[in-house]
Amino acid sequence: MNLTYIIPLPPVSKKNSQQIGRTKDGRPFIMQSGVYRKYEKDAAWFLRKKPESPISRPVNVRCVFYMPTRRRVDKSNLEAAAHDLLVKYGILADDNRNIIATTDGSMVLYDKARPRTEIAITPVEGYEQWRTT
Repeated sequence: MNLTYIIPLPPVSKKNSQQIGRTKDGRPFIMQSGVYRKYEKDAAWFLRKKPESPISRPVNVRCVFYMPTRRRVDKSNLEAAAHDLLVKYGILADDNRNIIATTDGSMVLYDKARPRTEIAITPVEGYEQWRTT
């Protein structure tokens, strides 16, 4: 089982795109910005190729982020957003250590003309140390 995805949108960090909202009774809470919510919605179309059931075995999730600017970005925040998308759209069962065993090969590069995220999911063997059953 090897899966690849290309999301041809400028990568958006989930954690740097937060804002404070208010509940009906006025209590504050943190929510994702409109920019991130739009990215999440638009990315869904590119994540349509799904396994028969969400992946629940150890995998390596390699994400290569091609940014439209040379501005500094936090790779781990970009990875968290990509992992959350994979869970939200039913590709991964969860993004905990039992499933995303490694992120080997993930990096941030510059491509002004074609910003995108390239994701490759490959099995990891011999990582059953966390299994409790």
